[in-house]
Amino acid sequence: MSIELILFLFAAGFVSSVANAIAGGGTFLTFGAMTLAGIPPVVANATSSVTQVPGYITSALAYRDEIRRDLREALLIGGLSIAGGLAGALLLLSATVIFAAGPWLKPKSLLPDHPMKPSGLAAQFAVSVYGGFFGAGMGIMMLAVLGLFKGGDYHRLNAIKNFVSVLIAAIAIVVFASGGVIAWGPALVMIPAGALGGYAGVWAARRVPQWIMRTLVVTVGLALTWYYFTH
Repeated sequence: MSIELILFLFAAGFVSSVANAIAGGGTFLTFGAMTLAGIPPVVANATSSVTQVPGYITSALAYRDEIRRDLREALLIGGLSIAGGLAGALLLLSATVIFAAGPWLKPKSLLPDHPMKPSGLAAQFAVSVYGGFFGAGMGIMMLAVLGLFKGGDYHRLNAIKNFVSVLIAAIAIVVFASGGVIAWGPALVMIPAGALGGYAGVWAARRVPQWIMRTLVVTVGLALTWYYFTH
């Protein structure tokens, strides 16, 4: 890789993790950067899962006090999310195999801050399946689910989101690595950038009023929705 490409990927990894730590949507940056670098989409998607993990970890560590306050529920949501992330990652690999074999398969002829109810846990499982499959915008979707079915302080919800994101990404990485669909060169460039970005994102989020953070989350969510419907 050239120096220019290394710097480009490093910057994308850093900014991506800052975005994920605050709200979500950072995968669009890493995925887009790697596709621009000529990496095939499936490999770029799988590699994005690897590059997000350090940022998820550092942002979760920065929120460790908030996570301790909801530890039992965070572990419950996390366990469910591991299952969803595994299902989504396996689904992506299965879809890739089916696509490759396509020519041979063709036919011949609430109150705020309350525990999450089963409906909320089911919604989280669905988000986790999506997170394991692709992941772009997962943070926004997870914050929406947590806000709707749990409610409460933004930083407490964001802390659970960042903690659970570690688990979803970790299980997806195990599946993707075993499937040989990770581009480790770009990943090694973006991993340290992601770790720095994740901590920096929480540092910035703590210093901005919550109404601004919530407005930012809504804005990013609307932008992602527009992107999905126009591309």
